Amino acid sequence: MRICSSWRGRPESPRKAANRALLTEIRLLHLAHRGRYGGPRIHAALCGLGHTASRGRVERLMRHHGIQAITPRRFRACTTDSRHDWPIAPNRLAQKFAAERPNQVWLADITYVPTEEGWLYLAVVLDLFTRKIVGWAMRDHMRADLTIAALTMAIQRQKPPPGLIHHSDRGSQGGLN
Repeated sequence: MRICSSWRGRPESPRKAANRALLTEIRLLHLAHRGRYGGPRIHAALCGLGHTASRGRVERLMRHHGIQAITPRRFRACTTDSRHDWPIAPNRLAQKFAAERPNQVWLADITYVPTEEGWLYLAVVLDLFTRKIVGWAMRDHMRADLTIAALTMAIQRQKPPPGLIHHSDRGSQGGLN
């Protein structure tokens, strides 16, 4: 039995050459967009550059060569965890969001800000009377030192008199109610 190997000497087919050139463009676009573009976006970018390849062809080449978009983790907001066994301070504010003078009632909360490097958590302390932020802190985590740093800043800057009400939600970051 004789195995025919004449195909080895043949020149590359026009389709294979076109696929190789297209794959180079796909890799460049994928790299240019930091791996975030998948098949549909790569196809749209190629069309914008004047290429006429179909979306299926682009996706097939990407799949065959292991090129896929980096998918971000699903974001799940988790700034409050009220399911804890820690003692809960009484609600002295009782939904009466009014103050007669500065440094009588402070409100505190945490929010999150998306950045290029991940989530940044921001804790703020707000004076209810003046509506000014009197203390704040930012961290890449939501541990108790985040809220403590914001409260410490507020105390050091404002030097509140005795009797101040500090109100926050019942989150897990230190129970600063």
